[in-house]
Amino acid sequence: MSIFDSKNFNAEVFGKYLETVPRVKQNALLKAGILRGRPDLKQVLADQAGGNFISVPMSGLIGGVAQNYDGNTDITATALETFLQSMIVVGRAKAWQERDFSQDITGHDFMADIAAQVADYWDDVDQATLLAILEGVFGVSANGFNTDHTLDISAADEPNVGAGTLNSAIQKAAGANKDIFTCVVMHSVVATNLENLQLLEYVKYNDAGGVERDLSLATWNGRTVLVDDDVPVEAVAATETEAAYNKYTTYVLGAGAFDYCDCGAATPSEVFRDPLTKGGQAYLITRQRKLFAPRGFSFVQPGTAIISPTDAQLKTAARWALVKDSAGTGYFDSRAIPLARIISRG
Repeated sequence: MSIFDSKNFNAEVFGKYLETVPRVKQNALLKAGILRGRPDLKQVLADQAGGNFISVPMSGLIGGVAQNYDGNTDITATALETFLQSMIVVGRAKAWQERDFSQDITGHDFMADIAAQVADYWDDVDQATLLAILEGVFGVSANGFNTDHTLDISAADEPNVGAGTLNSAIQKAAGANKDIFTCVVMHSVVATNLENLQLLEYVKYNDAGGVERDLSLATWNGRTVLVDDDVPVEAVAATETEAAYNKYTTYVLGAGAFDYCDCGAATPSEVFRDPLTKGGQAYLITRQRKLFAPRGFSFVQPGTAIISPTDAQLKTAARWALVKDSAGTGYFDSRAIPLARIISRG
């Protein structure tokens, strides 16, 4: 067995490649129903020079103290509270190549395999973008956001999630508004712990024979559970008094947690052929520009404006700020932000 251009090749007996490497990534965040489509933002970007960074007004709630109506007291009016949220487009590109000779010696069209996997590849990229944004916004301490929206039990007497953990976390984040949370994205270690405690309730159905069976879809305290090992895991080194352990982040999210827009690229995909290099090579080139705006947060530009933020920049807390009102004195009420997290050992 020999290798050519990263392809296994048996010069004597070679069968066609029958299957690709199995995928193990779950991309649970993309299935969680947390993206609120905002196609209107694409036109706003098109109308603005640069087309990569916009500030969008948000309407607040009317308020103020009602005045006494006694025939003597003047009635005074107050304006509707408004906010301004800044959003940035994330641009990414990727290309793949295959040599003509790879197909000549194997009889298999590897470029067709690449094309068939492009959509899954970009799902992986989008999930990485969402995880980077979540890491960044949970570093924001203004108005106590990261404290109020984080329940860290990793140093508690019982450091693993239990029956009351989720309810405590969402109440801490949103108070009486905790119904804004609809789903939980957790590591398989945390999910297994909940299963062992029989705290996950699986949706049931009746098969063709009338037998009640479990679906793979589970709920925890009424919130849909999605299992994905891409959520953050922090390895904590051993000390003189304690063995090493992992800290797992579980995200609790709600519908509309992110405004989303596929902004498009001038040329989203193209093929290119180089007939000379290494006997001939074909390329598939892809590009995308997407906007993911976490509810209640603005992207903060540094002194030198960012055109498209890297994942490292999205993970930086300084690049995010809680939205303020038009006067710049009051914050967007974080109890309306459907983002929370639980940090535990399992």
